[in-house]
Amino acid sequence: MSSHGIKDRVAIVGMGCTKFGEHWDKGVDDLLLDSTSAALASAGVTKQDINKPVTRVENFCATGSEALRNAAYAVASGAYDSALAVGVEKVKDSGYQGLIGAGKSPTDGTNRTLTAAAMFAMCAPAYGSKYGVSEDQMREVLARISWKNHYNGARNERAQFRKEVTMETICGAPLMAGGLRVFDCSGVADGSAAAILVRAEDAHRYTDKPLYIKALSFVAGNASGNADPDYDYTFFPEINAAGADAYAQAGVTDPRTQIAMAEVHDCFTPAELLIYEDLGFAERGTAWKEVLAGTFDLAGDLPVNPDGGL
Repeated sequence: MSSHGIKDRVAIVGMGCTKFGEHWDKGVDDLLLDSTSAALASAGVTKQDINKPVTRVENFCATGSEALRNAAYAVASGAYDSALAVGVEKVKDSGYQGLIGAGKSPTDGTNRTLTAAAMFAMCAPAYGSKYGVSEDQMREVLARISWKNHYNGARNERAQFRKEVTMETICGAPLMAGGLRVFDCSGVADGSAAAILVRAEDAHRYTDKPLYIKALSFVAGNASGNADPDYDYTFFPEINAAGADAYAQAGVTDPRTQIAMAEVHDCFTPAELLIYEDLGFAERGTAWKEVLAGTFDLAGDLPVNPDGGL
């Protein structure tokens, strides 16, 4: 790749985050103000200290990281002294559609439809078949991922679901698509988060604990997805490529031992399982064993989604 990165050139000096949940009493503006006000306060700056040009980005589930990436590049380029990346979503009282539903054109109803849950449901049996994991074992593995994330979320004061869920409850929940059950699927919430970024050399003007950005990577595929006859549903090539690029930028050669914790996209439990391997946290075909061994638990060797994830 021709990616060179901006290692240690940009630092995050302030952050703010709302509680996620059903905010029936708050609108988009309210949530945005809550997170940005907290971020400004944590950095010890005011609204007047932030440059005001605004760019709106939308990239489905990657929108938050895309906003942070653009803000980081704006600061690294020298165009701005500081930038604020903010994300906000209000979907609990808007039909859950967001841009995905609103952007679709009307049809006569005869077109093929495939929900996100149905697509990710295909990953579990494909993984089991490829690596010799029985259906019962796969059920336990996916339930263990869900159990872990609910356990973590119960300890996060900003999480939407703050209650531990037993393996028995998870395995006995109603089916949603294929073999995926209710607790294999992420919830939907209102919330907002914000981060303030500055050049690295200015970071200590704002905080004695800046977070220096080591790498940012974005990889787009050709969108063939399940239309590609060679795709076997056991990996995400774009995630694997983005991880490799980010590791190269940051100088990471052994992610399993050099990464202290990770937040990954757990929209559905099979997604988190495959991402373990795509990001090099486990060898291909072995992540399921690591899950059962507790490797990715809060007290494990490499905690994943310590905030509870989605």
